Amino acid sequence: MTHPALLDPDRIAMVAKGVSAIVASRNAALRPSVMRAVGSHIRADGGRVTVFLRRSQSVQLLRDIESTGQIAVVFSEPSTHRTLQLKAPQAQVRPAVPDDLPQLQAYLRSMQNEVGQVGYGPAYVAAMLAAPLADIVAVEFTPTAAFDQTPGPRAGQPVEPLQP
Repeated sequence: MTHPALLDPDRIAMVAKGVSAIVASRNAALRPSVMRAVGSHIRADGGRVTVFLRRSQSVQLLRDIESTGQIAVVFSEPSTHRTLQLKAPQAQVRPAVPDDLPQLQAYLRSMQNEVGQVGYGPAYVAAMLAAPLADIVAVEFTPTAAFDQTPGPRAGQPVEPLQP
């Protein structure tokens, strides 16, 4: 049985170009944990997403993801505040590998452009996202829920899956 696509091409394109990504989870007591991603990637069909985190800065978040599988990621365009939240119940953590470098480099270039539109230079963004590959982990997930989080009347509303 095939499921309808969760994301339309426009939302997939927004995530794919590389916009601000904030990753969250929670522990068994429902205490939240959160960290900025240093990279992201979405499969062309929107069916699989990878976010990259600095292990050294994300200890609690990674512990929560590994113990609960729960993940929520907010993707936001700095210049417009257009925002999408994706959630999944079964995220998996793996070490980053050299094959991930092109995705990380593309994300850095995109974020330098995105954040540059609101007045911060490339050096600021490079420092914000700097991480040696040995300190980066990839968190992969299949989104099962999506929400429009753009400020305004639709904020918090579920994104309706596309009909086949």
